[in-house]
Amino acid sequence: MLKALLQGKPFGHPLHPALVHFPIGLLILSLLLDIAARLWTDQEGLYQAAFYTMAFGTVAGALAAIAGFADWTDIRRDHPAKKTATTHMLLNLTALALFGINLFLRSRQPGLAGTSLVYLGLSLAGVGIILVSGYLGGKMVYEDGIGAGRHRRHTPTPTETIRVSGRDAQEGWAPVYDAEAMKDGETLRVDYDGKIIAIAKQGGEVYAFQEFCTHRYGPLSEGKICDHQVECPWHRSRFDIRSGKVVEGPAKVDMKTYKVAIREGKIFIR
Repeated sequence: MLKALLQGKPFGHPLHPALVHFPIGLLILSLLLDIAARLWTDQEGLYQAAFYTMAFGTVAGALAAIAGFADWTDIRRDHPAKKTATTHMLLNLTALALFGINLFLRSRQPGLAGTSLVYLGLSLAGVGIILVSGYLGGKMVYEDGIGAGRHRRHTPTPTETIRVSGRDAQEGWAPVYDAEAMKDGETLRVDYDGKIIAIAKQGGEVYAFQEFCTHRYGPLSEGKICDHQVECPWHRSRFDIRSGKVVEGPAKVDMKTYKVAIREGKIFIR
């Protein structure tokens, strides 16, 4: 429940992207006020404004980081963007640490804060790190589709890709997963000798279909499963998981489906 809240699922919108604007704006404003304090005569007033702006920005950043961590835990371990996401997270934590140190030092020497280059340097470093981290965050969303549409799904997304080899196949049927271990509404992502396949369970039945949406190649294993349909998390195309037929666009091409069998408690595909 808490994780779903942090991911924004009750609101119908991801929470982390909505929160990050506040720390970015406040912390950059704090730096600008610091610079202004060195250029104008009213140093004390500007410096106090910079201090409190930084304090609010740091608190807002901590809240955004908590929501971001909840999103990070849902990124598949073998996803190419997982490394980028980890770097993004570590940069944000580093920036928060710098601003936290900055606030602590300023609170101990308020009279010297407006003239110290140390504090200004810490702010410059923190803002610089935030800008780099922000670029990586945008890259994950716009290039890798991380987080796109996941707030609409109320079951966990696959944590990794299950790799299956044709060498393990029996008369063309390859074992994938324990049937009893798969929950209703759950999806799996399978790499069958380079062919990426999504597997979904609904109403006690298991279905297999191509992983990538026929519209813009969104990951269907991360989509919402409902009424024997899968909804692409990127642009909300919907397909019938039994037949592969397009139910609702923008996709116009049907998706491919695969045969599924349950044998000795195992899910097999071919």
